[in-house]
Amino acid sequence: MDTEECVSFPVLGEPAPDFTAETTHGPIMLSSLKGKWVVLFSHPADFTPVCTTEFLAFAAIYDELKALNVQLVGLSVDSISSHLGWVHDIKEMMGVQIPFPIIADLNMKVAKKYGMIHPGQSSTAAVRCVFFIDDKGIMRAMIYYPLQNGRFMPEIIRLVKALQTTDKYKVSTPANWQPGDKVVVPPPKTAAEMEKRPSEGYEYKDWYLCYKTV
Repeated sequence: MDTEECVSFPVLGEPAPDFTAETTHGPIMLSSLKGKWVVLFSHPADFTPVCTTEFLAFAAIYDELKALNVQLVGLSVDSISSHLGWVHDIKEMMGVQIPFPIIADLNMKVAKKYGMIHPGQSSTAAVRCVFFIDDKGIMRAMIYYPLQNGRFMPEIIRLVKALQTTDKYKVSTPANWQPGDKVVVPPPKTAAEMEKRPSEGYEYKDWYLCYKTV
């Protein structure tokens, strides 16, 4: 691949790459969404079967994400007219209104900035990416899926809640964590803190692994 064609990838813990783009709801600038969390997802193409099932599923979780202060934004390497036609078709044929904006990225400017084009899958379609950007504009998590496999919406909701729980309580979430489960307390940083840990009232497994309820 030519150096000029190389795609970049966002980095966890760093500012999400800013962009301005046209969407089905009008122009959007990522940096203008600070103060909200953003779930930015890409799909390979409009008017395709798996993507249609995903749009129905994303529409179903839209209100729950909105209640979590999350702006949902879609993207594919298609035109505005294609997006609008597809959204209209989904409403007419399946009775579902798509409530979130969809970025038209015909020049692949956003797709390449976010590493959505994987030549081993396709050089002309974005793979199924999900980017979790916090209310300060920081990239917090990323999930990539192949073209053939649809996403699991409960995991998107779960991960948003896990990230927000981490921020609110300064804790970590263990494997298989679900909202309401106990969280992991940060491990001690000094020998003195380690000695105190058994008496601090946590669910104590060992000095480096303790749980609490939040």
